[in-house]
Amino acid sequence: MSIVATERTGFPAQRDAAPDTLQVENLSVRYATGDGNMVALSNIELSMAAGDFVVAIGASGCGKTTLLSVMAGFLEATEGQVRVNGRVTSQPGADRGVVFQRNALMPWLNVVDNVAFGLKLRGLSKRERHDIASEKLGLVGLSGFEGRMIYELSGGMQQRVGIARALACDPSVLLLDEPFAALDAFTREQIQELLLEVWSATEKMVFFITHSVEEALFLATRLIVMTPRPGRIEKTYQLDFGRRFLAGRDARGIKSASDFIQWRETILNDIHQDAGRPIR
Repeated sequence: MSIVATERTGFPAQRDAAPDTLQVENLSVRYATGDGNMVALSNIELSMAAGDFVVAIGASGCGKTTLLSVMAGFLEATEGQVRVNGRVTSQPGADRGVVFQRNALMPWLNVVDNVAFGLKLRGLSKRERHDIASEKLGLVGLSGFEGRMIYELSGGMQQRVGIARALACDPSVLLLDEPFAALDAFTREQIQELLLEVWSATEKMVFFITHSVEEALFLATRLIVMTPRPGRIEKTYQLDFGRRFLAGRDARGIKSASDFIQWRETILNDIHQDAGRPIR
């Protein structure tokens, strides 16, 4: 059975089998500055359901990370709200698993205890949390590494641990903030493929931020292009390249296909046009 965080504790509680949903409703974020207010996000509307893989892309300053931070409960909206499974979110909770650009793992804990940390806070026994953590490590291809220390792992393996940790509490949605940006090109492609496999196996909602157009096209079922400040969703595209990969496991063939290249030029053109607009 799935689990969802309670508003009082942030720890998971039982929920029924209704499909997971996330709604961003009329969301705006303003920051106070020396000469007034800076509008980071304006009137964002976004709906997600179980199995959606939504990728946000746009020029620097378009508010992608601000949007993810509000979804995660790290940042309060100025206007509007975020709902997960119908409930308004106002703080972090186990119904949202977050993977950061820098993995934020705890170097004094081994791999299995890093993955199991949230389960320990919930009060699960050591055996229960290690069983769950080991299952998630298997999902990301790290079976047998449970006892290793974080500093013994490569950057790509550390990000796999981060994904496993985000999955451990069975969240409704995974929120990923440029998680592969620091990886070398070869490892980045491997982890992209792994993430699609994890998404397919778990049917989680995924919200993913990237600056890489190729990565966005390869992963997204829905790609949203955001404008620079004030950040708005300018265009939305439905895509199927990730599902094509899962059907045939030929990533290079997909990325070299003529329609993928055409889509790449379309999105690059969108971003370049938006980047040329004055920032307010």
